[in-house]
Amino acid sequence: MGTTLWRAVLGAALLALVVSCADRPVGTKQRPFTMYFVPSMQAQDLGSNSDTLAAFVSKFVSQRLYGEDRGFYVRTRIPMSYVAVVEALGTGRADLAALNTFSFVLAKDIKGYDVEALLAVVRGVDERTYCGQILVRADSGIETLGDLNGKSFAYTDPSSSAGFMLPVRLFEREGVRLGNTVFATRHDSVVSMVHQGQVDAGATYFSPPRLAPDGTVLEHRDARARVLTQYPDVFEKVRILAFTEHVPNEPWVVRGTLDPEPGRNGAIKDAVRDALVAFAKTPEGRESLEGLYNLSGLAPVDDSEYDGMREMVLRSGADIEAQLAGRR
Repeated sequence: MGTTLWRAVLGAALLALVVSCADRPVGTKQRPFTMYFVPSMQAQDLGSNSDTLAAFVSKFVSQRLYGEDRGFYVRTRIPMSYVAVVEALGTGRADLAALNTFSFVLAKDIKGYDVEALLAVVRGVDERTYCGQILVRADSGIETLGDLNGKSFAYTDPSSSAGFMLPVRLFEREGVRLGNTVFATRHDSVVSMVHQGQVDAGATYFSPPRLAPDGTVLEHRDARARVLTQYPDVFEKVRILAFTEHVPNEPWVVRGTLDPEPGRNGAIKDAVRDALVAFAKTPEGRESLEGLYNLSGLAPVDDSEYDGMREMVLRSGADIEAQLAGRR
């Protein structure tokens, strides 16, 4: 058989396989509901935690849809990058995926894939949003945002929401015109530069401290904590000048059309959402989510809650796909 003919036959076979798989209802043994998780830890540990989650979702949704412990089949996949997850959503190989905001924008707004936010990540004690913070040295004499006019400033990198996009929007709103700016790449590098006086101010992520019932700080959790070993006086020498606006935590995204029949499509989404929320409330679920992505829970979210964040990312002009290509 000639090379050209062989390629044609192979291509036709692959196309037939894709079409055949696509025609099978999602959640069947032949076409399990497929959840994608990008590694943020050892793949073996991630696989163990995601398998635990998959087993719970399978049983929960089976009971909801069929009144039995089996019937809705679930599997997990661990790709190597967010870009791979986005493409899996676009080609229908992924039905649900844990994304960051940038990969959500890439999938929904740039690629035009039929996806929607189903859940938002919860961290700490019911923290469903996050924000950036503007840091200055305590002895800098900088007391207001207006005092930053003409001052040197360190961002993290152009693809960071807390370390770049949110601060930029804050400065635009407040009419702040900075002096020289640099990208320090990492949040801890920004803190170090402010602490050492290499810049007048900088932007990093903020996370509220863990407090005792009497208000005593038990654990610092914002970016300054990352350099506490190196600079034990960082919380005395570097203070928070201002906060950016809050935006929703990262979304867990589902394909918009899991089933061509609207009633079943909605029923699957509702059942999967409820299963994941219920899983997060169990001791086993809390342990698995902590192991997956350092989460304390999952909460239902409306896709429209990400509109402002998506608009901000698109306005930035950042090459999102290139930024995500090297991330894991």
